[in-house]
Amino acid sequence: MKAENRPTQLDSPIVSKVIKLGSRLNTALYKRSGGRLGRTWRVGSAMRNPVDVCLLTTIGRKSGQPRTVPLLYLRDGDTIVVVASQGGLPSNPAWYLNLRSNPDVSIQIGSQTGEYTAHTANEQERERLWPRLVELYADFDTYKAWTERTIPVVICTPR
Repeated sequence: MKAENRPTQLDSPIVSKVIKLGSRLNTALYKRSGGRLGRTWRVGSAMRNPVDVCLLTTIGRKSGQPRTVPLLYLRDGDTIVVVASQGGLPSNPAWYLNLRSNPDVSIQIGSQTGEYTAHTANEQERERLWPRLVELYADFDTYKAWTERTIPVVICTPR
C-alpha cells in the first residue's frame, strides 16, 4: 500500500540511482574542496534558505569499507542529528543500516572531522527533535507523508 500523495515516479529504479549518483558527486566535491563546495543544500524547501550539509562516514556492514554520504544536519548541543529520509523512498538508506551494525561514525563539517557514536532517537527524542528538523527543512514532513515507514532520526554523540 502506498502512502497518500506519493509521486508515482518515486517507484522508478531511476530515482534511487539518481540519488546515489548525486550523493557521490556531492561527496567528492565536499572532500576535495575541504567543505567549501557541496556544503549547502538548495533543493525543494531549501531553495530560498539553504541547509548545511555534513559528510557522514559509516563502515559498510557487508564490505567492512568506509562509506560516506552527504546529509543535512541539525546541531543539538554537542550532538549532530541526521535523518534517514532517503527522499521518502519505502526503505531505509544503506548508511542507516550500516550504523545500526556499527554505531561508530565520523562526521565532517566543512574541513573539520569528528568521531561520533550514533543511535536512533527514541520516541521522546524524536518528538523533541522532529519539529526542529522540519523547521530546518520542511520537505522532511513531505517525505514522511510519502512513506509508510517511520523515518529514523539519528543522534550522533561525540566520542
